[in-house]
Amino acid sequence: MIEFQTDAQKQCYEKVAPWVKEIFGDFAVVRDDRPVFMVNVGSAISHTAVYPWGDDDATICTRAWVVQDAEMTPELMRYLLTTNDTMRFGAFGIDEDDDIFFEHTIVGSTCDRDELKTSIMAVVTTADRLDDEIIARWGGTRAMDK
Repeated sequence: MIEFQTDAQKQCYEKVAPWVKEIFGDFAVVRDDRPVFMVNVGSAISHTAVYPWGDDDATICTRAWVVQDAEMTPELMRYLLTTNDTMRFGAFGIDEDDDIFFEHTIVGSTCDRDELKTSIMAVVTTADRLDDEIIARWGGTRAMDK
């Protein structure tokens, strides 16, 4: 059973949960212990989480881990930052384990079905499209392969 931190988080989750299943069908997995949905496209798996945002709203954050164990060179950092400049939705980041992810966040209270679909698809297709390029140039492993 999912425990929500705020009523707004619960309301947002209950609004978007049916959309995820409608949009992605069998490619979506709905967690029953956390407000998280997973969507698999090609070599990428995205995690979409509903987080509280203050007491009266929520955010919907979709993240896909792209590559783990890449060689963290200045050239890779430049590639990620300059690629971010070309992105319409989302951006690359690096977590505390030096794993590369791609992420996009939208506001829960104003989100509609099309915006949710666009956000999730932007993240998962970008991760699927660029993971092999990053590995070819800087090594590492696709996150899905770990």
